[in-house]
Amino acid sequence: MKKTKLIYLFLVFAFFTACKGKTTETPPKQQTATEEVKEEQVVEGGDLNSFFPKEQAGFSIVFTQEKDGFAQADLKKDGQAVATLAVSDVANNSSAVAKFAKSTAKLAGYPLTKSGGKGTVILVADKYQVQVRSISNDFTEAMRKEWIEKFNLSGLSKLKK
Repeated sequence: MKKTKLIYLFLVFAFFTACKGKTTETPPKQQTATEEVKEEQVVEGGDLNSFFPKEQAGFSIVFTQEKDGFAQADLKKDGQAVATLAVSDVANNSSAVAKFAKSTAKLAGYPLTKSGGKGTVILVADKYQVQVRSISNDFTEAMRKEWIEKFNLSGLSKLKK
């Protein structure tokens, strides 16, 4: 009986020793103090709505999405969606900010880049990405730039969390 218990304990010990350090799960990433501060700096989506352009003759703005760090609206002309307007807080998204590093183009004093064939985007205060994306083929790049300039970019640049 003693011998059986010893063999059993030896096998258990050998099993755990063999498995030591071998796991199939990745431990959860610990959040650093810097990341915690960045998370707190994300602006609520509702706070971004006031920086969108105002409605104009023939055009209406219908907000479609709002969440932490993001607000989006459809730009409608005579009731038909022609473009999507959006503001994103990209303080926690270094790759979104990095795409503007090589940009030599500017709009309203801010770095400008394209997003696919139908999107025009600027980066305001290294924190807010303002984008206009065409839905209608008739909504040109020049029109996208014009609508970006209708945002309250100066006010957005001063928005802090």
